[in-house]
Amino acid sequence: MLTDGRLYYGADGEPMAAFDIKDGLGLKLAQRAGLKVGVLSGRLSQAVTARTTELKLDAAILGRLDKGQALDEFAAARGTRAEEIAYIGDDVPDLPALQRCGLGFSPSDAVAEVRSAAHRVLTARGGRGAVREAVELILRARGDWERVVASFGGPPTS
Repeated sequence: MLTDGRLYYGADGEPMAAFDIKDGLGLKLAQRAGLKVGVLSGRLSQAVTARTTELKLDAAILGRLDKGQALDEFAAARGTRAEEIAYIGDDVPDLPALQRCGLGFSPSDAVAEVRSAAHRVLTARGGRGAVREAVELILRARGDWERVVASFGGPPTS
């Protein structure tokens, strides 16, 4: 959910994407709290590859429409179970991963089937802060939020 789902093309036909800076920081906050983070996308995208590389994510699985199987492979490669993974998805190809994961999120603009399958529907839209919102919910529930925010040098928040 790093993008809003729209496709952009430059003058020469090159695909482009827009990313919300808060979503990227949300992923870095999760990593700072000790969580492994990754992106699973049905599309092969140079823009997403560049963004995941820039963010130094733990995994970028691109070009996979079999998202349930891809989630299982991600878990196995990290010695964990799918039930220990939080996942955010917005369209029908995400349903198998949402059904396997332990904590499923959907952005507010997800299709109805995905919103119904998610454990929590976020208030933010895809590519517009949904990832950040999910990370903050997880870190607050784990009791990590204040410590992670304080690690930036500011006072702890409540």
